[in-house]
Amino acid sequence: MNTAHPHAKPLAGWRVLVPRGGPWGDGVAASLRRQGATPVIAPLINFAPTNDQATLDQALADLAAGAFDWLTVTSATTVDVLYAYRAVVPAKTKIAAVGETTAAALLAVGYRVDLVPEQDNSAAGMAEQLIALEPGARDILALRSEIAKPVLTRMLSDAGHRVRSVVAYRTVGVPVTDRIAEDVRSGRINAVLVTSGSVAEQVHLQFPELPETTLIAAIGPRTAKDARRAGLSVDVIADAQTVDALIDAVARFSLPHAADEFAPRTGALPLPRRD
Repeated sequence: MNTAHPHAKPLAGWRVLVPRGGPWGDGVAASLRRQGATPVIAPLINFAPTNDQATLDQALADLAAGAFDWLTVTSATTVDVLYAYRAVVPAKTKIAAVGETTAAALLAVGYRVDLVPEQDNSAAGMAEQLIALEPGARDILALRSEIAKPVLTRMLSDAGHRVRSVVAYRTVGVPVTDRIAEDVRSGRINAVLVTSGSVAEQVHLQFPELPETTLIAAIGPRTAKDARRAGLSVDVIADAQTVDALIDAVARFSLPHAADEFAPRTGALPLPRRD
C-alpha cells in the first residue's frame, strides 16, 4: 500500500512568526505544526490598562448582571481583556465578533460567538448586520481600544440602539527578544503573520530591514491595507479572514531561502508552489 503523502506537510521546513501569544497564539502554533511548520510565538502587542478603570469595572459588573442584550468585540485584544478580568457574559447576552480571528480568540478562552459579519469584517460591517438582525432598540456594550474610531457606536446609536461605549484597553508594543530580532533580520524566519493594523505597525517598527525572502502574510484585505499604510510590503492576503485561510495562503508558496548575504526587501516574492 502506498502511504506517501507528498503534500501532507506543505509547510515543512518553514519557521513562521506568530505575533500574538495566549490561547490564540497557542492555537495558531498548533495549526502551523500540523502543516509541518515551526511556529515562533513572539507577541508584538499587548494591552495596557485603560485610563478609566472605574468605568470599565462598572461596565463589566453590569455585563455580568445581565444589563446588556449584546456585547460587541472588535479585536482579539478585547478578548484578552475579557479573559484577564474573568468577565462573565450571561446566557441572555449575545456576543458579536468583528471577524473570524476575533471569534476564534473568543472561542479559545471559553466564550461563545453569536454573530460574525458574513461579508465585511469591520466595525461598520458588524453594525450593519446587527442592525438588520435587531430592528428593535437593544442595550449594547461596545468594548473598544483607546484609539478606535467611533464607527460602531455611531451607527448603532443612529439606528436607535442604546450603546455604552467603554475603553477596555490601550494597545502597546512588546519588544521581541534580541534572538528573534536577529532571526528575522537574517532571514531565519520565513514568514510573518500579520493579523491586525497594530501588529503591522510593530512589524514595521521592530523589523525595519526585512529580508526579501521573508513572506509577509495578511489575514484579510483590511489588514493588508493597514499593513501597507504602516509601510509593509504585503506578499499574500488570505482568501478569508481566518487563521486557517492565512496559513493556507502561506502554504501556497515554496519555502524561501535566505540569501548568503543579507538583502533588504525589494518587493520580490517567493515563488508559488507548483503542485
